[in-house]
Amino acid sequence: MKKIIIIFLLFANGFACNAQPANSSSTAKDTVYSFRKGAADGTGKWYMQREIAHVMGAEGSDWLERNERQQEENSNLAIEKIKLPPNCVIADIGAGTGYYSFRLAAKFPKGKVYAVEIQDEMISYLKDKKVQLKDSVVEIEKSSERSPNLPGNSIDLAIMVDVYHELAFPQQMLLAIGKALKKDGMLLLIEYRGEDPSVPIKALHKTTVAQLNKELNANGFQLYYDGEFLPMQHFLMYKKK
Repeated sequence: MKKIIIIFLLFANGFACNAQPANSSSTAKDTVYSFRKGAADGTGKWYMQREIAHVMGAEGSDWLERNERQQEENSNLAIEKIKLPPNCVIADIGAGTGYYSFRLAAKFPKGKVYAVEIQDEMISYLKDKKVQLKDSVVEIEKSSERSPNLPGNSIDLAIMVDVYHELAFPQQMLLAIGKALKKDGMLLLIEYRGEDPSVPIKALHKTTVAQLNKELNANGFQLYYDGEFLPMQHFLMYKKK
């Protein structure tokens, strides 16, 4: 457990160099956000009384692919709990190294998985991994800060794994995801439990169900299923209102 804490402290404080300045001109015009001094690992940008955390840069790839991840997070169980038709279309938003993307592709070989990423270094990593795995299911897409850049009414499930708390524009991204989802499409958030002080992750990189529900409800989603079966994370399935 000490190893997790040390690694994550490095990630939270050292891997955020690619994040945009919180008070840049591109963000200052968005009145739903406020700006003030915050935590050391925060951006100083706030949404609905929550400070947005710094984005993990490509330097965190090893942490995402660490050998202990399955034991610590039980990602196999999380994927097992995703029940969809064989030909489903899934968007892994903030895919990073594709840790979830390629596992989902293995579960749904007749479907399609969009690995959606904003960082060029991560996109290069995903492309290399796709070649190495000889994958034919994952499609790599570059997002913006405000949109996953996916076609409207095209996906059955959008998933964000330890990503939502880092979104620079959560309101705009949620609205864009809602448009990309099919009528009965769902949004799955897997986030470290902010209610649990024993989870060895820095505070801004954890979230509570109450805070997530407040933000999701304000943007057209409502909680459909609250799974608390993972060792350290929430498994929250939302549907469009």
